[in-house]
Amino acid sequence: MDELRALEQQAVDRAKRGDFGLDARSVNEQITRLAPSNQGAWTRLARCCLELGQLDDATAALDTALQLNPQNTIARNLHIEVSKRRAGPAAALAAPRKRASSGARVGSSSAAAVSAPRRVTKAKAGSVALGGIGRAEFTALGHLPPQAAAESLTPRLEPLLMALNDRPFAARVVEARNRAGHGGVRMFRRGSIVPGSQGHIHVFQQGGRWEPQMNLGMFSAAQWRRDALSAGIGFNLAPGGEDERSDAGRERAFEYFNAFQQLLATTWRLHLTDWLRTNAGFIQLGDEPPSVDVLPGDAVSTLINADTGAAHAWIFVGRWLFMDRGEDVGILTDAPRLLRWIEQAFTDLLPLWSSVYRGVR
Repeated sequence: MDELRALEQQAVDRAKRGDFGLDARSVNEQITRLAPSNQGAWTRLARCCLELGQLDDATAALDTALQLNPQNTIARNLHIEVSKRRAGPAAALAAPRKRASSGARVGSSSAAAVSAPRRVTKAKAGSVALGGIGRAEFTALGHLPPQAAAESLTPRLEPLLMALNDRPFAARVVEARNRAGHGGVRMFRRGSIVPGSQGHIHVFQQGGRWEPQMNLGMFSAAQWRRDALSAGIGFNLAPGGEDERSDAGRERAFEYFNAFQQLLATTWRLHLTDWLRTNAGFIQLGDEPPSVDVLPGDAVSTLINADTGAAHAWIFVGRWLFMDRGEDVGILTDAPRLLRWIEQAFTDLLPLWSSVYRGVR
């Protein structure tokens, strides 16, 4: 115990002097070996690794510190700083090239990056930089408050959204909405990543809160059992808070979902069942994780027969990627593959989305 107290005093003294070099790292590492539950030592170790440019080690130390105490504010802030260091020049590329108007909403924090090597590319010449999604992003999502997580991950996810805007399916979504009298020239807008409950963020097409959503979701294992990303069709049937249009909007959302159920009761039943079977597709109801243990035919039956009352404020069907599946990790961490995967999911489901969208006037 005398050794531990001496090491702790050394670590604290070095931190007060702003000394986070190799010697400080060594001292804090010794403390973590002697006292693995010492969150202060893990936090200081993370700071040392950050200052030494050892971002993978910093992330690992912060993961441990936040597991010991999810309310560790210093560790949370360091997580954001690690994200900024990782993003580096890519974060600047993710910003609009034209000067934004005073009313524009832009994410203020940089994204976390994966600890494993992954490719960073560009959607096309002169466009924004693309990066994959890995363990660090999911860790930040799990430990940061929802709004902070959305801001932190915006520079990582937004370039993917901007690249998706250039895909044919996106133009068709915009065209369908324009024909229905809704404005917009892009499927996804900048600054549109929405915080959900703890460990969950998502995005949907412009203006789609009360519509059948082309929804992209990201979930942390800390709250949802598995780190996962989803792409598909969702219906938000929850009350809209104090929005003066929320009652009418929610009624509209129910109309869309009822139209969706009616379509599934026809030939779409077989089509969607086959699609779920061949595309690792699952449904999700309410705040529950994806129903991976439900067979495709039973999943579609559940959608057809789902009670649209208070029991299910959120209903979703789509493709899923999981960080605990090796083949999925390869897609998540490789930006071009991830972009193609999302594009394929939305392209496959577009005819169903369009049929639902046109079916309600």
